[in-house]
Amino acid sequence: MDLFSAQSVSKQYASHKALDQVTIHVPENHIFGLLGPNGAGKTTLIRIINQIIAPDQGELIFMGRKLQPNDISMIGYLPEERGLYKKMTVGEQAMYLAQLKGLSHHEAQKRLKYWFEKFEIKGWWNKKVEELSKGMQQKIQFLVTIIHEPKLLIFDEPFSGFDPINANMMKEEILALKDKGATIIFSTHNMSSVEELCDDIALINRSKVILDGAVRNIKKTFKTNTFEISYTSWDGVLQSILPADFQILTESQDVDYRHAHIKLPAGITPNELIKTMLPFVTIYSINEQIPSMNDIFIQAVTQQTPQHVTQD
Repeated sequence: MDLFSAQSVSKQYASHKALDQVTIHVPENHIFGLLGPNGAGKTTLIRIINQIIAPDQGELIFMGRKLQPNDISMIGYLPEERGLYKKMTVGEQAMYLAQLKGLSHHEAQKRLKYWFEKFEIKGWWNKKVEELSKGMQQKIQFLVTIIHEPKLLIFDEPFSGFDPINANMMKEEILALKDKGATIIFSTHNMSSVEELCDDIALINRSKVILDGAVRNIKKTFKTNTFEISYTSWDGVLQSILPADFQILTESQDVDYRHAHIKLPAGITPNELIKTMLPFVTIYSINEQIPSMNDIFIQAVTQQTPQHVTQD
């Protein structure tokens, strides 16, 4: 079941079409990656979801009905740009934003105390925002985004400004929010984070959705039947024993083994590759080469061929 969907959404700015018939489906309790190059239309879509701007056409469906103005209380948005008041103290600002999202003074204090202790930032309460580093400001913005426990969370480059330790902590917190029932839209250029966190993605390029589906199914779809094999033999053996339609993409040698990347013809299994090689070489390992999300991103954007990957 979808918690949120955008259906045939379009948005025009003067001569620039930011979104062109964009449809996405965000399943409940999933982490959904909203991906695309700079200028693709991601930020426009996020602003439309947050009702900062309105679409020219199309529908936004939230919890099974059209998105309403008061639904904003059930959405938490962490923008890439910092939106904190630099001259206010951290505690004063956190309390203000928590109450702005509907929490009572008592409940805001209670929840903020929990998160400040969990993030080990109690000492920041009376500091001014301008005294904090970029990463520290992002921590504060993160916790005021989630403080009201919204149904839908939208994170735009949430790891910007973090060192690896704090970035990993944020990833754990995002996964914990999902475990507690949150649905998350996650926009980033970091494809390794997409592989770690996302259940589903939509890739937008030049205002259109060009690829969408579950991450695991997309990776299967983009497989090329290529295998890395490690073995011992003499130089040039593969060219002499493999059929011409077995493509040897790379070969290398280290201290112990030779290594080759081999693309098999359609319908040919790795068992047949092993069977062909065994009389001539000693095989130590064979691994299928699954494309990374980074490779898939580049290929899909370069080809610009719309593709919807169905579920298993």
